[in-house]
Amino acid sequence: MREQGLNKKKIAKLVRQLLIELGENPDREGLIGTPERMASMYEEIFGGYRMDAELDVTFSDETDVVIARDIQFYSMCEHHMLPFFGKIHIAYVPTGKVFGISKLVRLVEKYSRRLQIQERLTKEVADELMRMGVKGAMVIAEGEHLCMRMRGVRNNSSILTIGYRGVMEQKDLREHVLAIIQNPKADLRSV
Repeated sequence: MREQGLNKKKIAKLVRQLLIELGENPDREGLIGTPERMASMYEEIFGGYRMDAELDVTFSDETDVVIARDIQFYSMCEHHMLPFFGKIHIAYVPTGKVFGISKLVRLVEKYSRRLQIQERLTKEVADELMRMGVKGAMVIAEGEHLCMRMRGVRNNSSILTIGYRGVMEQKDLREHVLAIIQNPKADLRSV
C-alpha cells in the first residue's frame, strides 16, 4: 500500500456505489454521510500500513524476561473483510535494553490495523521483535473471528496462534513463560 494517506473521496464514492449495488438509497435518511464516515473509518482501522513500530526507544535494564499480557487488537480478515479481534500476549528476552511498554502496543497495532490473518499477525509481531535485537520472543494471539461467526460455519470458537523465536524455542523457558501468562495470579516464586 502507498505511504501517504488514503484517498477518502475515492473510497466514499466507491462505498456510495456499493450501497446502490446492494439495493440501498445512499440519499435516504440514515445513510446520508455513510460513505464519508466509512472512508474516515477505513483511514483509521487500516492505519497500520503507514505506522512504524518505533521500537527504537529503549532503556538499559538487566531484566530476564518482559511479558505484556492482554494487549487488545482489532483487525480485518483479508478473506471477507470482516473484523476479528482479541488479545495478544508478548514475552521477550532483552539484550540489556528493554522497550518502552507502549511500544509493544504500537507494534501490535502496526500489524493488526491492516487486512490480515491471525496466523500472519502472530508471525509478524514475533519476527519484528527479533529484528529489533531481542534474544527471544513469544507472541500468543487469541482471536474471535466474525467471518466465522456471521457466515459459513457460524461457529463461536476462538482461535489461538503462537509464535516463538530465539531462546524462547527452549522448552523450559517457553513453558515457564506460558505458565505466567496463563495464570497471572500465581505465586511467581513457585513458577
